[in-house]
Amino acid sequence: MKKIVIFGATGNIGAYFTDYCAEQLKGTEYEVIAAGRKDTSFFDEHGIRYCRVDITRAEDFEKLPSENIYAVVNFAGLLPAYLKEYDPFKYIDTNITGGVRILEYARINNADRFLYTQSWSEQGGYWGKSEVLSPKMPKRLIYTGDHAFYVITKSMIVETMEHYKQEYGLKNFVFRLPNVYLYSPEKEYYVDGIARPIGYRYMIDRASRGEDIELWGNPDAFKDILYVKDLCQMMYKALFASVDGGTYNAGTGVKTTLREQIEGMIEVCSPKDHPSKIISKPEGATFTSFVMDIENAREELGYEPQYSYRDYLIDYKKEEALGRFNALWQRS
Repeated sequence: MKKIVIFGATGNIGAYFTDYCAEQLKGTEYEVIAAGRKDTSFFDEHGIRYCRVDITRAEDFEKLPSENIYAVVNFAGLLPAYLKEYDPFKYIDTNITGGVRILEYARINNADRFLYTQSWSEQGGYWGKSEVLSPKMPKRLIYTGDHAFYVITKSMIVETMEHYKQEYGLKNFVFRLPNVYLYSPEKEYYVDGIARPIGYRYMIDRASRGEDIELWGNPDAFKDILYVKDLCQMMYKALFASVDGGTYNAGTGVKTTLREQIEGMIEVCSPKDHPSKIISKPEGATFTSFVMDIENAREELGYEPQYSYRDYLIDYKKEEALGRFNALWQRS
């Protein structure tokens, strides 16, 4: 069988994508192989072959299959959100050294294509200057802040992928990701090494309890709200698209204002007999508005978003109730 090897399968997005591919490819000539650093029986229990691989260790790649490799997907990486204390060498070891090892694995085993998730911070220099972010915009990094070196390390892999495409013919697909909305048990992440609540999780929880929700800043500021299952659809279609690769801004192309976001949370999540109230705080900090241009994903991949903002919230609540990946994500 042709094999699709997914690195970082134990992470938040990786778990959803691995599950999505396995479901779509049942009964076909393709087999999904999950790879991650965790010691877990989760995938085996769900009929998916799992290889425990630390991408910083060259010898671990010997655990992986080497025949009939069709595609390699790399979700693996160290993010600022999980780093309590800044250490540039950890980014180098995982994102650069590990990332190149994954590329080498794909090259040596004659994979047809390579999929990679890049941060939308690669376009940080356009924030506040262009509301519509196009995949044709060249990268424009911001060289300060807790995301700076992280994005630099990710950008090196993007450039290395282009080298592998031109030198070895490995098709490369890069997906620039804004915040990807999904259910997971995590409710905090790190910003500059300080634990902070995840904003949308915090507001959804307040809505679920019927508690007041503060609306900070400009109520008409907007975001492109990308649900994880739409990202899965986009990347899945890239696995079989008849193109040599490209750069795609992951999103929906739809503007959802801050007021619409909070009103949707109240409509879907709040108790009907005790809905949350919106408390306006115009003096509060606002965010930079943006929407993703997804036309090349439509044209080249056949991607079409399936989840409206309200649909995402409804499915989020279903995933929260099911807790399908909780055993995988449980911290040791």
